Amino acid sequence: MTYKIVSDSSSNLFTQRKIPFSNIPMKIRTDVMEYVDDSNLDTEAMMADMLKYKGKSGIACPSIGEWLDAFGDADVAFGVTITSNLSGSYNSAMDAKKLFEENYPEKKIHIVDTLTAGPEQDLCVEKLEELMLQGKSFEEIREEISQYIKSTHLLFSLESLKNLANNGRVSPVVATMAGILGIRLVGKASNHGTLEPMHKCRGEKKALDTILAEMRSMGYKGGKVRIGHSLNLNAAQTLEAAIRKEYPNADITIIKHSGLCCFYSEKGGVLVGFEGANKFAE
Repeated sequence: MTYKIVSDSSSNLFTQRKIPFSNIPMKIRTDVMEYVDDSNLDTEAMMADMLKYKGKSGIACPSIGEWLDAFGDADVAFGVTITSNLSGSYNSAMDAKKLFEENYPEKKIHIVDTLTAGPEQDLCVEKLEELMLQGKSFEEIREEISQYIKSTHLLFSLESLKNLANNGRVSPVVATMAGILGIRLVGKASNHGTLEPMHKCRGEKKALDTILAEMRSMGYKGGKVRIGHSLNLNAAQTLEAAIRKEYPNADITIIKHSGLCCFYSEKGGVLVGFEGANKFAE
């Protein structure tokens, strides 16, 4: 049995993994430029361009054909998408799944709507790889990944919400809170896959302290943490040090955001995916 994992580029993962893996690029578009979110994208240059750009911008999700090509000839494939409440990537992947199964009824595909983005999506990809390396069946993997993503979480600290507001992902009123007098917005990915503002913090230190406090409240006990950043390595390292002070054996990796996460989190943004308690439990 051959396995494959396919993700859209919200996952920030591009390198070769132990299980065959494909990352399908999103595209960030303005009136004058298109940025393909793959491993060749210069995110620093893109963000510098976006800071100067005053027009409309948006995201194009992977096409059905791109998903079909990425599934390849695997016997078992799992697609991992950014939350369906932020992009059409999930719907595109589901349409591709239907076509693929019509052409190859003996093969099995499952699409995971992660209800999140960035580092939490990375955790989903890592877990799928772990289950596949254990040689588990399609049905076992499908069940276990469905349970696993109930106990992963995403928190974020953002300096600016301009691009999120321009694309209708947060209200303009909420967007004005960030960036004013050093205010940073701390929030989470909700259980419905939307971005939920939680705290207005004055200064980066307060924002990072708030993230750690929220991690505790969401049941973090020292498991996996994936910290993504948009040109803010210092903040990521500061948060890592704070986590390790309380949880010395924590499994922590710092990730530089790819284009899609840079676009939405903007310069200075920090996204944190981690393992915690079941977020759907009463």
